[in-house]
Amino acid sequence: MPSQPMPPGQPAPPSPWDPAGAQPQGWVFPPTGGYPPGSGPYAGFPPGYPPYGGHLPYGWPVGGGWDPADPLVNPPYAGVSGWFARCAGALRRSWRKLLPIMLLTQALPAAVISIISLGLDPTPQLESMPADGSLPEGYLGALLTLVGWVLVASLLLSLVQSVGWAAGTWVLTRQAAGEPADLGGALRYGLRRAPGLYAWSLLIGVILTVGFAFCVLPGVYLAFALALAGPVYLFERQNPIGRSFRFFHDRLGMVLGRIALVAAAVIAGSLVGAVLEAVGRTPLGTDPFAAPGSAVGAVAVVVVTAALVVPVYLVQLVGLVVTYAEQRAHEAPVNVARLAAELG
Repeated sequence: MPSQPMPPGQPAPPSPWDPAGAQPQGWVFPPTGGYPPGSGPYAGFPPGYPPYGGHLPYGWPVGGGWDPADPLVNPPYAGVSGWFARCAGALRRSWRKLLPIMLLTQALPAAVISIISLGLDPTPQLESMPADGSLPEGYLGALLTLVGWVLVASLLLSLVQSVGWAAGTWVLTRQAAGEPADLGGALRYGLRRAPGLYAWSLLIGVILTVGFAFCVLPGVYLAFALALAGPVYLFERQNPIGRSFRFFHDRLGMVLGRIALVAAAVIAGSLVGAVLEAVGRTPLGTDPFAAPGSAVGAVAVVVVTAALVVPVYLVQLVGLVVTYAEQRAHEAPVNVARLAAELG
């Protein structure tokens, strides 16, 4: 190893690695009180950069503004293991408070839409198709009725879901900051932020619909690039679409990898839920609403399945919030206390 830096004109301390009296060229010790901001051999590095400010693993500074013990913000040097650790910690810390919020604002709307779809599904009419292969009379009208009701219900219930996403983000962040987070306060915050989040969600939905209409790949790209728009709105309340695109493109590999992990968990959990619902409905026949007994059974299956899928919503919420916090840390030092304050 070379000797410690030396200022011009100041004698070097003895070092077993240097010949006696040798003076390393261009190396300087910091003067008393440290170098002025922006000067010295480590100009351009964060304050406290080694060797003068101590060091953490991978050489990141103690005094650079990142807290390696922050429960929500993954420092730039921590990598995917730090991201996983913070996601797991957030789930352990907040799942009890998040569970009723997700049941009320995510699982219940999903169950309502599934029940509407099941009750108005015209598919059983196809069992009595005419011999010439034409569609049964009234089938197209019933299909349009189904699509219309599902669309209206989805638009209305998306507002309820926006309440849940905002409330869940509030709970997650405040508990990570060690602040109180009760269910009533979470829902009040969710109701306050839901209109704005809902409006942006509708716009993003239109963008994604156009993307998927042109081709699947543009839709997938837009879904990934806009995944952080919700957290951006809740924490910053301005330009969520542009900021989400910027996060995605500035650190493409990192953000793509994090969101892909969240998406994989959500898709896998949703598929498991769909399989469970299909298996539960099999004994009820193709038209479970044809008889009161089977209708009750079908509703029960839908409700139970929706409740079992709640972990999917928890993973989605936690994964996106932790990813957003990590990207903020890459822009500038930030901690969970500041993020909690920004929620307002």
